[in-house]
Amino acid sequence: MVKADGILLGSPTYFSMMSPEMKALIDRAGFVVRAQPDTFKFKVGAAVVAVRRAGGMPTFNAINNFFLINQMIIPGSSYWNIGVGRNKGDVEADEEGMKTMEDLGRNIAWLIKKIKK
Repeated sequence: MVKADGILLGSPTYFSMMSPEMKALIDRAGFVVRAQPDTFKFKVGAAVVAVRRAGGMPTFNAINNFFLINQMIIPGSSYWNIGVGRNKGDVEADEEGMKTMEDLGRNIAWLIKKIKK
């Protein structure tokens, strides 16, 4: 994460929140960064979320809050970065979700190129 130009964090939604594994990563990285506060400053960060039906926004917001508190830059997309599906692979059938992710990928690449100039 330290060497990356951009960080993409994704999580399924469990009971309206991120997975325990994602929470552990954020907590651990957050405490490490407290020792060197500018570690992630000006890096690009984006959250992506998978959800069965509802409750994805708290997960999306929580991941983005990690980026914001670390002075990162969050690109937008054509909709919230959430894909809908219940089982593994179902999100691929979410046309709007997939379009949102494609747009997000292009926006991340564009933003990183602009920052690196």
